[in-house]
Amino acid sequence: YAVEFNSYVSDLMELDDVKSLDNYEQHFRTSRLQHSINVAYYSYRIGNVIGANPRSSARAGMLHDLFHYDWHTDETPEPHAFYHPKVALENAKSLVDLSAHEEDAILKHMWPLYWGIPKYKESIAVTLADKYCAAMEVCYQWGTFFANKVQNIFAFNGSN
Repeated sequence: YAVEFNSYVSDLMELDDVKSLDNYEQHFRTSRLQHSINVAYYSYRIGNVIGANPRSSARAGMLHDLFHYDWHTDETPEPHAFYHPKVALENAKSLVDLSAHEEDAILKHMWPLYWGIPKYKESIAVTLADKYCAAMEVCYQWGTFFANKVQNIFAFNGSN
């Protein structure tokens, strides 16, 4: 899987606008770039299972959060869940040619929060992958945080 997946997204990962996503936190210490790579990979895998175009699924997953503001603190003209898919789509279109399936996947990846229902299998793949990756990224960080707290509680203190 890795060779095929990399062949689909390697050109995107060389773009400065994509690389710069590493400067933004997405979910509890997971950078937006790492989140996008995660979503791209799982979009590719889900796309293969459900009969979507795996290349389009991976590329849309890689570009689905292509926005350059801190959604935790920066104000946007409308709620972030509705605003950032439109910004990501415009940013992606300024960098590469997108198919209608890729455009739909980027624009509607926040479904059911976003008002547009995913139209294509690639859109469903990206939507599912985004939810899965966000949950795993948050759970991993919470798990690490609480594991460290428990370890500190039960740590042997040699001075006693």
